[in-house]
Amino acid sequence: MGALDWHKIPSSLSELCINTTLRCGQSFRWRKNDAGVWSTSLHNRILSLHQDSEYLYYRATFPSPSSQTSTTTPVLPTPPASHAPSVAGADQSDTDDTPALVHHYLNLSPNLTALYTQWSAADANFAKKAPKFTGVRILRQDSWEALVGFICSSNNNIARISQMMHKLCLHYGPFLGTLDGEVYHDFPQPRDLAKDGVEANLRALGFGYRAKYIWKTACMVVEREEGWLDSLRNPEAPVLGVPAAEGGEWKAQGRDGYRAAHEALIALQGVGPKVADCVCLMGLGWGEAVPVDTHVWQIAQRDYKFGRGKHASLTKATYDAVGDKFRSLWGKEAGWAHSVLFTADLRAFSERLVAKIEVVEKKEKEEGVVGKKEEDEEDAKVKEEEVEEEVVAKVEKVVKKRIKREDEDGEKDVLAIEGTVRRSKRARNN
Repeated sequence: MGALDWHKIPSSLSELCINTTLRCGQSFRWRKNDAGVWSTSLHNRILSLHQDSEYLYYRATFPSPSSQTSTTTPVLPTPPASHAPSVAGADQSDTDDTPALVHHYLNLSPNLTALYTQWSAADANFAKKAPKFTGVRILRQDSWEALVGFICSSNNNIARISQMMHKLCLHYGPFLGTLDGEVYHDFPQPRDLAKDGVEANLRALGFGYRAKYIWKTACMVVEREEGWLDSLRNPEAPVLGVPAAEGGEWKAQGRDGYRAAHEALIALQGVGPKVADCVCLMGLGWGEAVPVDTHVWQIAQRDYKFGRGKHASLTKATYDAVGDKFRSLWGKEAGWAHSVLFTADLRAFSERLVAKIEVVEKKEKEEGVVGKKEEDEEDAKVKEEEVEEEVVAKVEKVVKKRIKREDEDGEKDVLAIEGTVRRSKRARNN
């Protein structure tokens, strides 16, 4: 493979923190090695990043004919590269578009410090929590990859989504080569996933019901005119190499282009309001898109006075109201600001979780429990819930709602659970 030298861009951690941005649930194919270097396949190359307090460092590793035909690395049959190589011949520096790709993908143009100041002035809650989580940027990802990634995200966690995206690349994406002993494939295009047998193979690979959605959505995209998905993009955030244009008149519910993109995405298989908003925000550049999942709903209840009256549960009307509330606070980049709070809250939850597990483990040792449990992420969540149950009792009431589920076809009657918390009281024995 042809690896270029490391290059650097001046960047403070307050303007970009890749350790937060690349693992906060936006993109699912970055891998971090023991040396702290992040790598992924992007536009027919392996892109590697690392950072210190003053600079962002990047390097591109391009496929070579020998790596494409090597028999020493097990490579599955894959289609040709989806993007033409940007480097040809020995004089790589004249034709390498990696600097532009890095700047575009990491969305480095906006002044993030100024945005944080603006959002903090508009919202005391943001001003309180965000300063500890600076450098969070919304990536400008490929729209198709973002769409597939968030279809995979339905009822899932980041680790498993990442595994699914890796399997898609491994089985259907063009092979690029190896780096540090890791095999890299580029992400497959819609035509690669719209073929007969894809759904069955994805089910065999552990995708479950998502296999059908990925295959059907790929077929639907292929049937549309070339470039249809990118035609839904915010003109202010076009694909790499295309000049930016005006995004339209601002409205409280978001610009017309955003609303049109959202509605178009919902017509695809496995795409409900939340997935559509994730794709709009992180794949199509519509900054006002506010994905509202159960975690964001908890933030809205705790910090923004939702969860009572007509917005007592997360109905479609409440979903829209939460988005409108955040757009009224933060404007055209409401989704970006919301993602900062989302990231900050996730970190706080993680710290609380670790502390509570340590308390439980100490209690087990004191009581003579023998053996040390090795827990994965799901086990940790269970333990967290067990600790919480010692303090509060959850009273649930079941309400029949008619909403669109992202893990089912069409609209169906489902059961939405509204949770209320009541402090438990222990009876005192006299």
